[in-house]
Amino acid sequence: QVQLVESGGGLVQAGGSLRLSCVTSGRTVDSFAMGWFRQAPGKKREFVAVVSRNGGSTDYADSVKGRFAISKDIAKNMVYLQMNSLKPDDTAVYMCAAVAASSDNWLTPHGSHYDYWGRGTQVTVSS
Repeated sequence: QVQLVESGGGLVQAGGSLRLSCVTSGRTVDSFAMGWFRQAPGKKREFVAVVSRNGGSTDYADSVKGRFAISKDIAKNMVYLQMNSLKPDDTAVYMCAAVAASSDNWLTPHGSHYDYWGRGTQVTVSS
């Protein structure tokens, strides 16, 4: 049974930073491409960032490029999302997700491709 648990959310002022963490159990993170998604009240879930199985490739939503950074610590079975220059529009529940990857650098921004999901952590950015 694969489980994902997020942490690190909270309330921050606009322009501030947060680092989200996702710990994986049941299988090691080097089995998966790992993604972060978010969902704001009344809005659809949207892709934020993804890192490949070996950590060598990443992709980001245009809205967070240059502000967010995704990384993976295979030894600790963790995935992180460093969020800088936060804006009120970044307010959402942030969810970690995992998809079994067939090659080291493969990744996908499509939520429907992901096999496992965490329950999420709330990020609130005040203006």
